[in-house]
Amino acid sequence: MSKKRHSFLSTQFITAAISTTLVLVLLGIIVLFVITAQNLSTYVKENINVSVLISDEMDSLQIKSMEKMLKQAPYAKSVEYISKEQALVEEIQAQGIDPTEFIGVNPYTASFEVKIHADHANPDSISSAVKKLKGNPNVVDVIYSKDLIKSVNDNIRKVSIILLIIAALFTYISFALINNTVRLTIFSKRFIINTMKLVGASWNFIRRPFLTQSFTLGIASAIIADALIIGGIYWLHNFEPQITAVIDLKAIIIVSAAVFLFGIIITYFCTLFSLNKYLKMSSNELYYI
Repeated sequence: MSKKRHSFLSTQFITAAISTTLVLVLLGIIVLFVITAQNLSTYVKENINVSVLISDEMDSLQIKSMEKMLKQAPYAKSVEYISKEQALVEEIQAQGIDPTEFIGVNPYTASFEVKIHADHANPDSISSAVKKLKGNPNVVDVIYSKDLIKSVNDNIRKVSIILLIIAALFTYISFALINNTVRLTIFSKRFIINTMKLVGASWNFIRRPFLTQSFTLGIASAIIADALIIGGIYWLHNFEPQITAVIDLKAIIIVSAAVFLFGIIITYFCTLFSLNKYLKMSSNELYYI
């Protein structure tokens, strides 16, 4: 009899653990999407390029002075100097045609390619920086895509709102699914709970083994869910190494911690609420639910 009961409990625990794990994986993926959306936003913004075209009359000292000035600017994440010769070589490699063969001179201008900090990648901030740069007599022109910057900011704002709504919806669904899994487990033992109550066991004494099991269930499910999520991220990294620019170590730690805490807290409190419900019921009421 004890072996059958032990087998039943083990099967029931495994079934609950599988259900809870799948829900936690779903929740973890949503949390990962929300976190990486911010990283993706930063990555896209910091790859916006501003080309500062400079005069051919500038000497090496003036070029180094301007480069230093640009690197110290609050909006600049990185600054790269592109000489006339380097610009010509890059254009030949890209187009496969050497324009000097037709016009006799190098038509390109030396420039500084500036990557913008994400915090400054908005139309107002960049316009202000461009206005100051154009005021420099050694700057021939400043080229950047104003429409692209506006489009990036608008789209990121819309995607962020949609992701937050989806995250809230899936969090509620995850809570409901785990709650139903735990309630079904407690429901199958409602008469055992009632019997223990009738023989004089205190509520804390009755709760203890169920809460211990739910705590174990939460930890086991969370560990498995974290392992599956991290395994999936590792597979993505092997498939596309640049994914680390969006899914970094900090994001993985936050997701793992969120899944672990959610797994423990939700299973524990769902068990507690379900237990209290049946502990408050009389013996007759148990037959009508």
